[in-house]
Amino acid sequence: MSPEEARRRFAQARVARLATAGADGRPHIVAIVFAVGDGGVIYSVVDAKPKRTTALRRLANVAENPRVSLLVDHYEEQWDRLWWARADGTGRLLGSLDPEAAAAVALLRDRYPQQRAVGMVLAVDVERWSGWAAADPCRPDPSRPDPSRPDPSRPDPSRPDPARPDPTLPARSGRSQAE
Repeated sequence: MSPEEARRRFAQARVARLATAGADGRPHIVAIVFAVGDGGVIYSVVDAKPKRTTALRRLANVAENPRVSLLVDHYEEQWDRLWWARADGTGRLLGSLDPEAAAAVALLRDRYPQQRAVGMVLAVDVERWSGWAAADPCRPDPSRPDPSRPDPSRPDPSRPDPARPDPTLPARSGRSQAE
């Protein structure tokens, strides 16, 4: 899957999994809602859904170690329709007075009208988009012949066939020259 296709599929998904790690390297993964802004920055915000605190582990991890990955995927029982897209980048925490945070909250509210921001905005500057799809048009299908490769079941016209004499050579009489 091309980076452009990975970004396109990622932006259309409704939920992503955000992977962070604190200074101790301990991984943490959580489902988030998000919006992809101009320039490919991914935004998420602490919202008003019930939680124990707005001081979330993901935010503490980003403050300690800004390297993050986000993953979206599509699953069906027909495995030829499976795909995933990933964004790897650097996270930044934005306070509510930051103009970029206000623009991010507006993007998120347009995408999720029920969302109410109550805390920090996470901005992820994506450095790499990647992905995979079972039916990836960029990858050859092994069940179909590749026209750029010779078909072993057909004779190659550029190679001599030992069962047919070469018409460019003089005809042989059937007797060896030593006779």
